[in-house]
Amino acid sequence: MTAAIPLRRPRSLPARTRRERIVGTAQILAAHLPPLTLFYTGTRREDWIALGVLYLFNMFGLGASMHRYFTHKAFRTSRTFQFFLALLAAVFYGDPIHFAGSHRLHHRFSDTDRDPHSPREGAWHCWIGNLIEDGYTERERLEMVPDLTRYPELMWVHRHWFLVGSLAALAVYLSGGYTMAVLAFGGNLLLKLHLMSAINFFGHRGEGGPDGDLSTNNAFLGIFCFGEGWHHNHHLYPGAARSGVRWYELDVVYYILKILSWVGLVWELREVPEAARRRAC
Repeated sequence: MTAAIPLRRPRSLPARTRRERIVGTAQILAAHLPPLTLFYTGTRREDWIALGVLYLFNMFGLGASMHRYFTHKAFRTSRTFQFFLALLAAVFYGDPIHFAGSHRLHHRFSDTDRDPHSPREGAWHCWIGNLIEDGYTERERLEMVPDLTRYPELMWVHRHWFLVGSLAALAVYLSGGYTMAVLAFGGNLLLKLHLMSAINFFGHRGEGGPDGDLSTNNAFLGIFCFGEGWHHNHHLYPGAARSGVRWYELDVVYYILKILSWVGLVWELREVPEAARRRAC
């Protein structure tokens, strides 16, 4: 039986409790405070190297794990590697089930008043406000992802994403000390938060098509986010494992997935239709 389509509530009638909104606000504020201490402590060369190394895993966890796999099932993999992808997302305080539920709602209601994070509702709501209150309940998100909730290990990550992220932060601290934890781990956390928000905002500033979709490509985000910024391409072919359609549209996430398919960790990468790709190139 198909679940009923969730109805987004106006922000005057919040879907989250007051406590949930306070906790969400506190988490966002807390993520921004530690980097300010680096002006006092200074940083080391190894802190910046760690920032770059973790950024590779961070962007792959965002693009390949939470977005292309858990949300769109753009490729297939084993149950073991699926769990690894979920843990990789949770390392930087990501929840694949929460993300997939919200992002499927975004695609279903893109740039309408039921979109969880449309720029039409203002820059603040699109960038930060939707992380605190987007008008959808937890139950409604879970109804969007029945293919994921049937796995107990994924539900464990859904319930304990904060624990996984905290253990990862502790591991970085024990490996490299305070400045590495703040710059390499905390910096990646902020990069993930603001790059996701930038895609939500700048990726929907187009002129609009007949269906009202305002999605647009952004070259800076396309390169810096390993292919996630080719957002109009993605909205045209959301189930494809590749967002960079033209030869010059770098898509590092796709290239890594292709390598993983050669060694058998993933398979059946869903491609953009060849005729459409030839037209684009």
